[in-house]
Amino acid sequence: MPQMSPLLWLNLYIFFFSIFLLFIVMSYFTFTPLMKEQETAKYEKQQMSWKW
Repeated sequence: MPQMSPLLWLNLYIFFFSIFLLFIVMSYFTFTPLMKEQETAKYEKQQMSWKW
């Protein structure tokens, strides 16, 4: 049974590593966190009337 040459092992490693990185990047950018309505109400702007 023939063995793989070192160059083919390197190509295989680069191939799987690039697929792994692609999967990690895609899972990072497709995640959208959901904000609760209570948290958004906390950051509302308050109207203040300044008297000089």
